[in-house]
Amino acid sequence: MAAEPSTVSDQVRLIRGEAEAIGELFAPASFDVVLCHGVLMYFPDPGPLLDAIAQVVAPGGIVSLLVRNGDALAMRPGLLGDWDGVGKAFDGDVYRNRIGVDARADRLAELAAELALRRLPVTRWYGVRVFTDTAASDAALPDEATLDAILHFEERAGRTDPYRQVAALLHLIAVRESESSAS
Repeated sequence: MAAEPSTVSDQVRLIRGEAEAIGELFAPASFDVVLCHGVLMYFPDPGPLLDAIAQVVAPGGIVSLLVRNGDALAMRPGLLGDWDGVGKAFDGDVYRNRIGVDARADRLAELAAELALRRLPVTRWYGVRVFTDTAASDAALPDEATLDAILHFEERAGRTDPYRQVAALLHLIAVRESESSAS
C-alpha cells in the first residue's frame, strides 16, 4: 500500500482475518458492494462465507461472486486432451487449479439457490474465459488488434447462451433484498 498514491491508500484499509469472520469485523449491512472473486472455491463448504457476506451487505447492495464453473469442469481437460481429467471432472466438483492447489467448483443453479436462501437473488450472471481458458498463464500478450478481438468476443460469449454455460468461470451478480421485500 505504501507504493500507492494517497488517492488510493487513503481510501483503502487492509484487514487480515478469516473470511467467514467478516461479520465479526464489520457491522451488519455495512457495505453497498461486496466482491468475492476467486475465493469461494477454496472453501469445502461455502455456506459460512456466504452467510457472512449476506450479513455485511446492505439492503439493495450488490454481491459479486467469481467462481469456478462446476457445470463445465470437464471443458479444460477435454480441450487439452486430458481424458483422465475429463473423467474426474464428470465425477466430482474438485479440480487441481493452475497453481497446483485442489479447489472446488460451484454449479450455477445450486449457488443461485444458496444465495436466494440468504435473500441474495442472482439478477445477472456471465461466463468468464469462454475461449481463453486453455491459454498458457505465461503466454505473451498478443498485438493490440488481436487483444481487442479477444476481449470483444470473450465479453460477447460471456453474456450469450450457450457459450456462457461452458465458461471456465461464472460471474454472478446478486442484489440484497430489503426486509420489506422478504415478506
